[in-house]
Amino acid sequence: MPEIRLEHLTKRWDKFYAVDDLDLVIADNAFVTLLGPSGCGKTTTLRMIAGLETPTSGRITIGDQVVFDSAAGINVPPNKRKVGFLFQNYALWPNMTVYQNISFGLTNVKEELPKIDLEARKTAALIRILQKPDDVVKTIGECVDKKGKLDEKKALIKLIDRYEISIYTAKELMGYKLHESMEPATVAKAKQEELEKILAAAQQKCRGEGCVFADDFTYLKDGKPVTGVRKLSKEEIDLSVRRVARIVKIGMFMERYPAELSGGQQQRVAIARTLAPEPSVLFMDEPLSNLDAKLRLEMRSELQRLHLETGSTFVYVTHDQMEAMTLATKICLIDNGVLQQYDAPLTVYGRPNNTFVADFVGNPAINFIEAKGRQDADGSLAFTLFEGVRATYTPKEKLSLAEWFSAADAADAAKKAAEMEKARQKGSVEKGNKDTLFRYHVAKVDEEEDFGDEVELTDEDFVVGVRPEFLRISEDGALEGEIYSAMPTGMETTVKVRVGEFLLTGVVFGGVLYQIGQKVRLDFRGEDIVLFSRKNGRLITQGRLTIQ
Repeated sequence: MPEIRLEHLTKRWDKFYAVDDLDLVIADNAFVTLLGPSGCGKTTTLRMIAGLETPTSGRITIGDQVVFDSAAGINVPPNKRKVGFLFQNYALWPNMTVYQNISFGLTNVKEELPKIDLEARKTAALIRILQKPDDVVKTIGECVDKKGKLDEKKALIKLIDRYEISIYTAKELMGYKLHESMEPATVAKAKQEELEKILAAAQQKCRGEGCVFADDFTYLKDGKPVTGVRKLSKEEIDLSVRRVARIVKIGMFMERYPAELSGGQQQRVAIARTLAPEPSVLFMDEPLSNLDAKLRLEMRSELQRLHLETGSTFVYVTHDQMEAMTLATKICLIDNGVLQQYDAPLTVYGRPNNTFVADFVGNPAINFIEAKGRQDADGSLAFTLFEGVRATYTPKEKLSLAEWFSAADAADAAKKAAEMEKARQKGSVEKGNKDTLFRYHVAKVDEEEDFGDEVELTDEDFVVGVRPEFLRISEDGALEGEIYSAMPTGMETTVKVRVGEFLLTGVVFGGVLYQIGQKVRLDFRGEDIVLFSRKNGRLITQGRLTIQ
């Protein structure tokens, strides 16, 4: 499977930048989720890679093929990019059976394909199967009901799935009637001898054309496959349909229509149809959003299994951060068309690049605590938070705040200079949807309306991010609080604790019951409490927060 590379990819409509200068590398066999709020540019990015949307500028490479380059004037159409697209609404043909829906795209294929002796391949498969006639009899016997009547349709599906053959091969195998014979081994041996003569004749014919057979009966000449422009045969189409039906477990629904299937079954058909042409990359645009909560959970598990079984590269769009966390090998988090972070799920959760990432990922949401302070000689930071509470923040790694702020200011200056230079270039269009500093939310008992008033911020203004699981309620806690709300779910309880006029969310594992208004003591545990600059919203470090 190929690597996907996006370089300076931009898509704008007039002054609205849906995707703004995106650089991204999606590794071979990765499962990448494009995550972000509605309207952030996730689907636009996906559609540009697939070829359904033309970028304004930039370059897209899939494997070793450049499929779009604004500078070189390259724009390969979607049907030539070898990608599959799974839509939110499934888009199944209601007047076609499941089989017809899956095979529809394959029937229209006409391209350079290898020359294969399908009859010889079928003959070889039958010879292999007939070597164990008792297994064939046993497989067919599993489809006999209590009255002794054979369900032929069920038997054919069993043979197809067990031996990975087409319906045509399965019917020929059933026609040998091994299950009706008193001596199936004798019948099988006689058939084997006939088939071996047919196979020998096919090999002789191949040699007569100056070729040899590969393992899959492709014609090879001088070690290379013989190719030609042709359509897929019925045998090839059926093998592909049966292969994907096995993967998503819908072999028994082939003759049904979409209206006769549940939502989950329709989803499986849509996945099978997308997989049938063996796309090099599979794109999915919120494919589970139409399913109920229980079915979504089941389908997430199926998609994980599917990713491993197919070995394909999956690119998945969602605004559901739980879906992104559970499915992805890497999360690409976008806001206002700009890449915010591209990392493994646990890295995005535990070490977010900025306050937006920290706020967007995690349920219950992270606690933001505003702090003011400065760094002491020993490297720790002396803070004042909750309007008077003193605390010490000890960085996990060695940190010089002066150097960090100096580097951050230099990076901001360089970015601004680059933007000014870009604005001076011919054809440059000013971004209408301006990038602004994310306004994080500090939970309070009585929340005032935020009018967006500007506050003079310095290098001594910070934001501490505490994940709910790092809030510890215990008798020896250094901070006094009061239970504001408690929501037990059995395995855990989500609590809100009032500290002065501030509210902190915590997760307590186990069957613990709290009463509203109950006095408790709390503090913060672990060394993964994150620290952000309030001035620019960026991550400074991780560390430990100790209440004095």
